[in-house]
This record gives sequence, C-alpha cells and structure tokens, in this order.
Amino acid sequence: MKKVVLFFADGTEEVEALTVVDVLRRAGAELTVVGVGTREVVGSHGIRITADIAETELTAYDFDMVIVPGGLPGTTHLDESAVVDTVLREVHARGGILAAICAAPLVLGKRGYLQGKEAICYPGFESHLIGATLSERRVCRDGNVITAAGMGVALDFALTLTEALYGTEKAESLRRSVLAD
Repeated sequence: MKKVVLFFADGTEEVEALTVVDVLRRAGAELTVVGVGTREVVGSHGIRITADIAETELTAYDFDMVIVPGGLPGTTHLDESAVVDTVLREVHARGGILAAICAAPLVLGKRGYLQGKEAICYPGFESHLIGATLSERRVCRDGNVITAAGMGVALDFALTLTEALYGTEKAESLRRSVLAD
C-alpha cells in the first residue's frame, strides 16, 4: 500500500483537496490528510474539514507522495509551514512524488523542486515556478513532480497521481468507474 500525505490549511480549495483524497483512497492508497495549524480547518469556500491529524501530530515522513492543494490563503499557509517544508524535503530526498495544483506549485517552485522541470499552475502564479519550463498541459507530470492548473482539472490531477503510484491500468479502471463509461 502506498503512503500519501495531503496537507490542508485554512483557505485550501476544497475540490482540489477532496477529489484527490477520494480518488487515491479508492485506488487503495493509505492517504493521511494533515491539517496545517489545526485539525479542524475551513476551506476557501467555507466548508469545514476535520483532518485525520494536525501537523503537530505528524511523526513519520516516509511517504511515497506529498500533495499540496491550492486555494487562497491556503497556499500561503502551506508555504509558511515548517512541517510541510520538512515533509517535502524528506519525500524529495527519497525520490518520492511531489504534487501541487492551482497556486500551490509556488510551494514547490520556491524550494527549487521545479528546477529543470516542466510545470503548470493557476494563471498569475507563473513567476513562482522558479527554474521550470511552463507547460501548455493542464496536468503536467515531469519525473517525480506533478502539477496542475486548477480546480477544473482536479479529477484529471487525481487520476494522474493514481497512475504515478499504481500504473496506467489502475488509473484507467478508476477513470472508467468514476466517469461511468
């Protein structure tokens, strides 16, 4: 079973986070939602979320993938979190997958994880993709980095994460089941 962590802060875009949680749990991932600042968080559209744990309760960093969803001011809170920074550093050092959507690729860009990579983000945040080549794709995978443009591609983003963890066959099977085709 693949271990995944998704960080959720006050002001996180709910669809970007919860679509990923739903799809990856359907795929079989052991996905932990970590609340930044507190376990009880409120998304960018006022939806209250109870995270699995608060960031202060996180004791192990042995994840296969770390996900930072966008939304404002959620992205700012994720960018300022020392725990998010530590987990990104640990997962990256082990060759794990770093994933970000919407404004959140700035978290990866500011730390140098996009250097030499193709990446995408929500329009207006491109200057934070330091060292990256801006992609024309709405969901972009370059090696161990996956980025996406925004809420409108949350399902495609989640399925790309599934493919990165479990392969094309699993991702296609899930795609068919959630799109009922």
